[in-house]
Amino acid sequence: MAVALLDLSTIARRPIPRLIAIVTILALFVFFFVPNSLESKRFANTPYVRPPFFPDHPPHERPQRHGHLRPPHPHAKHPHGVDTWATRADAVKDAFLHAYGAYREHASGHDEVLPLTNGSVDSFNGWGLTVVESLDTMWLMGLRSHFDEAIGVVANMTFHLEPHAYAPFFETIIRYLGGLLSAYALSGDSILLARADDLGSMMLPALETRSGLPIYAVNTVSGKTKYGWTSGKTLWAEALSCQLEYKYLAYLTGRKPYYRKVEDIMQIMYAANLTKTQDLFPTVWDTVRGTPTTDVVSVGAFADSAYEYMLKQWLLTGRSDTQARNLYVRSANAIISHLLFLTPNRRLLYVTDLSTNKPTHTFEHLSCFLPGVLALGAKTLPADALSPHERARHLAAAQGLAQTCWALYADAQTGLAPDEVVMHRPAQNSSTSVAGVNMPWEDAMDEWDAAGRGGAAPGTADPVSARRLDDREYDMRKRSWLLRPEAVESFYVLWRVTGDVRWRERGWAVFEAMEKTARVAGGYASVMDVDDVERAGKNEMPSYFLAETLKYLYLLFTDEELIPLDRWVFNTEAHPLPVFEWTDWEREMYGINSMSI
Repeated sequence: MAVALLDLSTIARRPIPRLIAIVTILALFVFFFVPNSLESKRFANTPYVRPPFFPDHPPHERPQRHGHLRPPHPHAKHPHGVDTWATRADAVKDAFLHAYGAYREHASGHDEVLPLTNGSVDSFNGWGLTVVESLDTMWLMGLRSHFDEAIGVVANMTFHLEPHAYAPFFETIIRYLGGLLSAYALSGDSILLARADDLGSMMLPALETRSGLPIYAVNTVSGKTKYGWTSGKTLWAEALSCQLEYKYLAYLTGRKPYYRKVEDIMQIMYAANLTKTQDLFPTVWDTVRGTPTTDVVSVGAFADSAYEYMLKQWLLTGRSDTQARNLYVRSANAIISHLLFLTPNRRLLYVTDLSTNKPTHTFEHLSCFLPGVLALGAKTLPADALSPHERARHLAAAQGLAQTCWALYADAQTGLAPDEVVMHRPAQNSSTSVAGVNMPWEDAMDEWDAAGRGGAAPGTADPVSARRLDDREYDMRKRSWLLRPEAVESFYVLWRVTGDVRWRERGWAVFEAMEKTARVAGGYASVMDVDDVERAGKNEMPSYFLAETLKYLYLLFTDEELIPLDRWVFNTEAHPLPVFEWTDWEREMYGINSMSI
């Protein structure tokens, strides 16, 4: 140091220079040594925190202000004039601004807006759910001022609950935790990871059961838990729809319980005996024992995202978790073999439930997520996991199921699909029936193969329009359209996987019908009867409408792939998470290497 070169005898004879020298030495000591000491104390009990992106992120997309460059604007003017798809994407953005503006004006500080009465409701914990669910949609749409304003709201979230209140595990994880993690991955804003870490830790007591399956809900302050309406039971979707969120959070923070608690659930599934249900997972499980309590199997409300998360665990972890991947392939093949049926006249392909191995022929709008998952698997699974025969069937099933999802929209007077239908089973002697009864799709595919595969595969041709009730081959059990995203989600994935523009056009038809029927002054309202254009709507605008429906429509209409499907994975609430790979030290700490993968 320069001070060491001074003549000490001169300093001793002159008090002012001596004082200056002493102060200089002390200042240098503080500058070089004290900060390191303070930092080591500050972070002594803090987990390892990763930047939001994987190491090989292209240099031109590396984090800047918020951690990510603004996505390239998808609406640059077309060289030959107006870009139709850009205009349509802008229309979706305007719809988002209308919906979110209604929330900000009438329901700020609450979970969701009541669009018909300009009121508010706290549907899930009262922490401001719509704000959290909208973060990544705002980012992708380039709404930076809205995003920055929302960050201020998130920064002040404490996730506090009164002693008598409980946060539902499933909804809180996929909506709040998924939303925070996705917004962090896109923006790199550290407050989002801090809040995600807080919430992830507060929700862990839900997994402190004897089996490891989650209990229904937890009080985030006391850690007390309680059962829900199923009392002592865990729905299968609840059990598995936490894998992506907690494993990505473990990757970001290095907290071992985040990984181990949810991986223990997967180990239960790997060991399950599914002989009685033909390799399909029952919908309800005993929370304490970790065993099935029913023989009902489905890809509907009680099970949907569990099947989805098997494939997506493998994708999210850099395609390394082959145990989850293989379980997905086994399950998808079982779904195709046992749950897919074809109507006799219109050849509508649908997926249904089994109870005591008998089909109910119920088809839910929720199940319209399945075409997207099957298409994603057909696109990404390697040859050693999926044979050419299986790959062709998975993709055909995806296209056929999506055709039926579209038919439900096209058939209705409003252009919007009912929430649940039951497919007819015509009598054997029906004069209007070609095949007599709804037949297993796999049988129809085998016949098509044997006949030389002439024409389109069964169920994959464009469905014939059927506005008349007698021509539809189904009855509407639940006539409402609840602003749901599943069909447009699958349209989006199929567009990206196949490049078939029909899926974009169908998404636009859904959007136009939504604008005509569901848009109100206070946002968007669920439709009570899809065959009654005059009937009033339902006084609700679920947060998933902004998180999923509008996001998938926007992505469907942007020419540039803002969220590449080989580098990002959507959770079941449409919150994208980036693909990552475990390091050697993580494999050792979490015990990943010790598992038979």
